[in-house]
Amino acid sequence: MTDAPFPIPTPAGPVSGLWTLPETANAALVLGHGAGAGMHHHFMADLAAALAQVGVAVLRYQFPSREAGKSRPDSPAVAMATVSAAAAVARAAYSGLPHYVGGKSFGGRMSSNAAAEGLLPGLAGLVFVGFPLHPPKRPATSRGDHLDRVEAPMLFLQGTRDDLAEIGLIRSVVTRLGTRATLHEVPEADHAFDVPKRTGKTHADVMAELAAVTARWMAR
Repeated sequence: MTDAPFPIPTPAGPVSGLWTLPETANAALVLGHGAGAGMHHHFMADLAAALAQVGVAVLRYQFPSREAGKSRPDSPAVAMATVSAAAAVARAAYSGLPHYVGGKSFGGRMSSNAAAEGLLPGLAGLVFVGFPLHPPKRPATSRGDHLDRVEAPMLFLQGTRDDLAEIGLIRSVVTRLGTRATLHEVPEADHAFDVPKRTGKTHADVMAELAAVTARWMAR
């Protein structure tokens, strides 16, 4: 069930939040959107619905720039403060459940930066849906350097054809992080988690896979 949007107070002004709720919640996940699309994008809605099917209550939210209708992403400071504010709402709503934070691309990276800065108390773990390790055709790992300062467990959900994260580089980052990090690869998926028809998988299949892997990891 998806609730009506409601305001989340942040230092940059209120932004919209939206719960997608299962019949029985086993965990709560705060899910930030990517830089190019808001919380209403079909990927965000479909993933939230798939997660609710496996017992995860999902709080989506807007970053201030998207709330204002701007295409340029917020500064890291503003984005991290927004992640922290949304996480506080989830902690208050589901104080008795394990509490996770993450997001698609930019939303996931800003969540990990917030965790590295100590802005996410009581965190059970981080979920990255297509971690953006580098710009397209500019392979590097420096965007993952801050992950060394994240103490919480981390789940990386990555497509093997993601042009914002060469799979070999993501593997090296996860290996460096040791037991704190878990990598799940979706063969032939790109940054949007679209897969070629030859795989035999549909968009719904991929969403269900991401949700099932996430739920199993949360229950570890």
